[in-house]
Amino acid sequence: MLERAIDHALHALHRAGALQRPGPRRRSVGVVLQAGDGVARIAGLAAARAGELLMLDGGYRAFVYDLEPDAIGAIVLDRAPALLAGARAMPTGKVAATPAGPGLAGRVIDPLGRPLDGRGPVDAAAWYPVEREAPPIMARAPVSVPLATGLKVVDALVPIGRGQRQLILGDRQTGKTTLAVDTILNQKGTGVYCVYVSIGQRRSQTDSVIQLLEQTGALEYTHVVVASGDDAPGLRYLAPYAATSQAEYWVERGRDVLIVYDDLTKHADAYRELALLLRRPPGREAYPGDIFYAHARLLERSGRYRAERGGGSLTALPIAETQAEDISGYIPTNLISITDGQVYLSAGLFQKGIRPAVHIGQSVSRVGGKTQWPAYRTVASRLKLEYSQFEELEFFSRLGTRLDAVSERIIQRGLRIREILKQPAAAPIPLAEQIALLLAVTEGLFDAVPPEQVQAVEARVREAVQRDADGILQHMAAGHSLDEGQRKALADLMAGAVQKTSNGGGQARGGTDPKA
Repeated sequence: MLERAIDHALHALHRAGALQRPGPRRRSVGVVLQAGDGVARIAGLAAARAGELLMLDGGYRAFVYDLEPDAIGAIVLDRAPALLAGARAMPTGKVAATPAGPGLAGRVIDPLGRPLDGRGPVDAAAWYPVEREAPPIMARAPVSVPLATGLKVVDALVPIGRGQRQLILGDRQTGKTTLAVDTILNQKGTGVYCVYVSIGQRRSQTDSVIQLLEQTGALEYTHVVVASGDDAPGLRYLAPYAATSQAEYWVERGRDVLIVYDDLTKHADAYRELALLLRRPPGREAYPGDIFYAHARLLERSGRYRAERGGGSLTALPIAETQAEDISGYIPTNLISITDGQVYLSAGLFQKGIRPAVHIGQSVSRVGGKTQWPAYRTVASRLKLEYSQFEELEFFSRLGTRLDAVSERIIQRGLRIREILKQPAAAPIPLAEQIALLLAVTEGLFDAVPPEQVQAVEARVREAVQRDADGILQHMAAGHSLDEGQRKALADLMAGAVQKTSNGGGQARGGTDPKA
């Protein structure tokens, strides 16, 4: 009786298609012809598609990159010392994908979503393909909302907007990563989600960045994607694309996102390594001919989008390294032509103790003052003019040229502007306080302060403004311009703070009348 009931149930399942009769099944299996250094040539997969994920013997993963008549070229995504010719390769029918969603916040992962922080698997709300098409032009909106970096020299002279692609470039050890990380720290409380991508960096450097983000609470709204120099070149190549897909999860839901690529020079090196191993024709400096396209299709995914596309924005801060302060190198010039401006950090300024070492003459924002608050735009336009005049006259003064009184006054004002623009790392300043400080220096309130005392006086001025000008700060933060009465009240308040500091710490020497 029981056996009859079981047979009846199995027969019903077979008719419903829930069970399949055992029998042989066809499955494509390729054979590795050649393997080594992060790539493999595989035969026997005639139906494989570009970008398809493959599973190799030993649990290694690879994805199809080159389609040749008799074989395919695959990029291995794991360190695979045991992968040898003759190993099997099985297609999965899927493209390389990466997890996305709120579960990534505060996590440190690799480009494929594998955890690197020892906190267990990532809670993924969705899986996005690593390679995605950039949204069309008609889906984009104008860049008009500021993305404050908290750095006076950048926010005043090279402003960045939400949805902009702003390149950071300079020689090694000039503060490129510091500038980008400070921008992430300044997004606390602004609603901007951040992604930091470490590409080919030393693990010690990446660990120090993660530690700083954790100590300052920035990991609450940030996650880190790491493909270190010890990882397979294929993982380094995929890192920026995977991180961008993770960021797009938030953009499609109306969130503003900031992504830092640190750095694309090492990404280009990884791509060159893979292209040469896959026997692609080398071009200039042995880079493959499509290196420009590799970075262009990445950075074109950034932008500000219309409401029908979610209304969010993706701001990109790619980092590139120059050699001997030469910005005409192949990769830097490619990236300059793709992005909406650049912040150039000079090794010479860094060695002089001017930090951030931003070279104003070679830095530019093609969006410009459109993203600045009206009150900031009024102050910054005058500041930029005075500082450019100072840099020109300073060059002639070094040649021993005799200067008239007006030129000497411009130089003295410029020296104080340079001091006020200096800023320590991990110490962002709100935009409203920046406006007050820059207004003070352009109004001449610091002219009687010796350059070596400017930063001490600046701290007292900030304290006075925070204490007694809260209403004016809120007025500026709301996006309103300063009227004449507010401007005068703010200037008088700061003049009093400057005078008290000068009297308390020794009378200021030299310079001109602060009211001049």
